[in-house]
Amino acid sequence: MSAFNRLKLKIQDKISHIIERPILTTSLVLLFVSIVVISLSLKYYLNDFANFWPQILVEAHGMVFDITVIGILIFWLNQNGEIRQRIRTYRDEIDDFRLWESDEAAFRTVGNIKRLNRHKIHEINLVNCYLARTNLNYVDLKGSNLNSANLSNSSLIETNLESSRLNQTDLENSNLNQANLNASYASGANFKDAFLIKAHFENAFLIKANFKNAFLMEANLKGSYLMGADFENASLYKADLRGAKGLTIDQLVKVKTLYLAKFDDELLEQIRISIPELVGA
Repeated sequence: MSAFNRLKLKIQDKISHIIERPILTTSLVLLFVSIVVISLSLKYYLNDFANFWPQILVEAHGMVFDITVIGILIFWLNQNGEIRQRIRTYRDEIDDFRLWESDEAAFRTVGNIKRLNRHKIHEINLVNCYLARTNLNYVDLKGSNLNSANLSNSSLIETNLESSRLNQTDLENSNLNQANLNASYASGANFKDAFLIKAHFENAFLIKANFKNAFLMEANLKGSYLMGADFENASLYKADLRGAKGLTIDQLVKVKTLYLAKFDDELLEQIRISIPELVGA
């Protein structure tokens, strides 16, 4: 290799070394510009400093103002952009783990849900997600879509599922004590063996939902849609079923207890006649 080519490569390496280090690049540019500006202005410093200095101060004030306004704007735009990028990443990861039935997928999806919650996002697409044996206590999933998701053996204490979609969702043996499922769509959902103590189901769609062996003590089911729901061996102690649509005496004959439960007058009369032992009548 000739001396010229070696020199050329050496210069290219030096340039690459400088470019790859932004602080060094900025310092060199600042040094070069300072030399040029001071060289061009030197005669004014030496011969007309009294008139030149006020102009420098005016420009300095303008520069400070520009840096302040533009700096704040750029900082805000960067922060906003980073937040949007993070949110997109969390959503993309949930999509990546969808249909993957493993503990790792479940826990990583839960992590992304909680991160989205920290950004005040609660409407999340969790269709067909595997979330078995996870901890979703106090999480806000209001308006989310959890259709056909697997949440069996999970903990959802005081979780907000208001107006969410839970059609065909598996919640078997899960803990939903004091969870908010008001106005949710949970037709065909599996609540078998679930703990639903003081859970809120007001105006929820629970058509053909499975509540076998479920603990619904003091649950609020006012105005809910219960056509075809299965309450076999369920505990409805102090549950509020006033205004429930589609609920019949046939659905209640196999429950564990209806003691102190609240019903519409017509249905309560049928219960007292047909199954008085369940209400303590």
